[in-house]
Amino acid sequence: MNFNYYIPTKILFGKGQLANLHNQNLPGKKALIVISSGKSTKSNGYLARVEEQLDLAGASYAVFDKILPNPIKKHVMEGAAFAKKEGCDFVLGLGGGSSIDAAKGIAVMVTNEGDYWDYVSGGSGKGKPVPNSPLPIVAVTTTAGTGTEADPWTVTTKEDTNEKIGFGYEKTFPVLSIVDPDLMLTVPAQLTAYQGFDALFHSTEGYITKTANAISDIFALKAIELIGKSLTAAVKDGANEQARADVALANTLSGMVESTSSCSSEHSLEHALSAFHHDLPHGAGLIMISKAYYTFFVKAGACNERMIDMAKALGKSNAATAMDFVEALAELQTACGVDNLKMSDYGINSDDLRKYAKNARETMGGLFEIDPAPISEDDCVEIYQKSYK
Repeated sequence: MNFNYYIPTKILFGKGQLANLHNQNLPGKKALIVISSGKSTKSNGYLARVEEQLDLAGASYAVFDKILPNPIKKHVMEGAAFAKKEGCDFVLGLGGGSSIDAAKGIAVMVTNEGDYWDYVSGGSGKGKPVPNSPLPIVAVTTTAGTGTEADPWTVTTKEDTNEKIGFGYEKTFPVLSIVDPDLMLTVPAQLTAYQGFDALFHSTEGYITKTANAISDIFALKAIELIGKSLTAAVKDGANEQARADVALANTLSGMVESTSSCSSEHSLEHALSAFHHDLPHGAGLIMISKAYYTFFVKAGACNERMIDMAKALGKSNAATAMDFVEALAELQTACGVDNLKMSDYGINSDDLRKYAKNARETMGGLFEIDPAPISEDDCVEIYQKSYK
């Protein structure tokens, strides 16, 4: 039995926890608040509430509001330059995974020279060590999808080369995260589903990869169980506080899975799609390829017992075969109304599937190395083909 465990983030979880931000020992005197380019963070009052908390704590702030649903390198660099100009000494990511991910990348580039891609491994990234510690990061999550509040990872697209690659190390863990399910009550049903499945796949992938261990297994199975129990209810009734809390907890646990295990190549395959098609929500892309992806491992016979474990956790108590997990997954997608998503609706052409397969292996090829069974480029193309609508 072998594992490494390191999750240094202080997490305040539960209804109303945002109101406790001002009581915390903040890591600086002036925050760069990183939010999306959309309207919801402001219109729902979340930005004003965070600003009020910082006022109460005696901290000043500046707001950077350019982050896209799939964050791009340009905005990481612009955010870092803005933070330097404003004299910010910590970064607060407010919003979904994209805003918090971008906050992590910005925190690195405020204190380090050169280009963000100098430090990214994979693709055209130079994979250099990061010389200086990043600014401290605070995360206030308003969605339940990526678990980024409990892990060091950030995903960014280099827009000129269509490379969407993850990055992170011990110093990009948030020092403080607030997970307040009240902030998730306004997330629309479709996005609730997309985000919930993203959280689910962080845990299912982390459970079947070669990096799975005794600690990550505990987090993964509990996250899968909570999503199986409550995601449908959260999608159908966004005001259901218990369902929102269950899915929020599942999301945070899935971040802990990412901190102690890893994603598998399912994420590489999706990143290749949304790297070229920026309007494709990450969770939607994962849903599209998921049934074919997990069926590949069923046919390979690579992780039968673990697939049965996951099927039972999703609620299929009588599961006896690996395919029962794929069936439970399909049932959940139908219940959440996301069973008929089409790649073609996002401009993905069936003639380009090999291009995406090559991109997945060239940019995030490391994840293929920890899959429970080998997946070749041709296998990737076949998974895309079986998923294509």
